[in-house]
Amino acid sequence: MDHRIGTDEAEKIIKEYADMIYRIALHNVKNTADAEDIFQEVCISFITKSPPVCDKEYLKRWFIRVTINKCTSFHRLFWQNHTESIEDHTELEAPAQKEVMAELRQLPKNDRNIIYLYYYESYTIAEIAEILKKNPNTVSSSLQRARKKLKNILIEGGYNNA
Repeated sequence: MDHRIGTDEAEKIIKEYADMIYRIALHNVKNTADAEDIFQEVCISFITKSPPVCDKEYLKRWFIRVTINKCTSFHRLFWQNHTESIEDHTELEAPAQKEVMAELRQLPKNDRNIIYLYYYESYTIAEIAEILKKNPNTVSSSLQRARKKLKNILIEGGYNNA
């Protein structure tokens, strides 16, 4: 039985998850051009692999997992690790948002992903463990460590919430 979806339905589904996919990519690769490239790769994977679309939660997790995997593959390329982000030289974000994003980007990739999934996508530790294919205790420990690291970055960096 062929489960391929039509172009209109695929476009509708991609639009529904586009912001989430892009944010995950941007948190991982740290610049807009590369995040856009990864977004396109995720869309192509969705269209070519046609995961089941009957379960929205499964589909959302599929997009998260594929996006994180594409980002991991991206980082494996040697030359990508030796480029400089255009965001380092331009003011593309609001000043307050840029400061917070800069602080988050100082965290290691795995910590950024766990923080993102927990706080921005409201996943539980058990759900994050399932998505990342890790032990829930490992995710819980990683989340606690990531919080401490972020707190230290915010305090040392002089971040002021006022």
